[in-house]
Amino acid sequence: MTVSQSTSADRPVATRRRGEALENALLDAAWTELRSVGYAKLTMERVADRANTSRAVIYRRWPSRHELVIAALLHQQPTGGSRIPDTGSLREDVLTIMRRAARRISDIGPATVTGLLNDLMADDASHAIIDQLARGGAEVMNRALARAAARGEAREHVPERVARLPLDLIRHELILTHRAPSSATLEAIVDQIFLPLVKPLL
Repeated sequence: MTVSQSTSADRPVATRRRGEALENALLDAAWTELRSVGYAKLTMERVADRANTSRAVIYRRWPSRHELVIAALLHQQPTGGSRIPDTGSLREDVLTIMRRAARRISDIGPATVTGLLNDLMADDASHAIIDQLARGGAEVMNRALARAAARGEAREHVPERVARLPLDLIRHELILTHRAPSSATLEAIVDQIFLPLVKPLL
């Protein structure tokens, strides 16, 4: 009795992925791996295995784990599409922005966000990413403050550090408690800290 030998026709033909198709496959694999094992256990090797490629292919695009995960998060949950709220009230505008940020932390997972923040702060080469995140938050808040100033709710030319303070405090709460801040915490930040700092000068 002879054992039949498989031929090349019996085996699936691998498709060589390039460019955007390859990058999307890598980001999808990273996202699936992140959701499966969490940030702490995610490795480039596991992502490469899931994407059926090599670690070198990943490292050429994203030299570190946190850069890969940030790219995967932006691929799955883009941030650019959210419209800056215009409720007619600075308090409600800021709370809406903060609730979105807290909801995003919950969706991604507090452990993943804190892990990313720790790795970013430990990597000198990632200071530009931290700066970009801070400037992005300041830009959103400055637009809300500009409308509030036109209504007489806020003073003009609020310093950038003050403008982004609500979002900075969300990250502070996350680092201290390892969970997304509650609605009560968000309201306390706005009512007790932020609004008194930006009210019109007499």
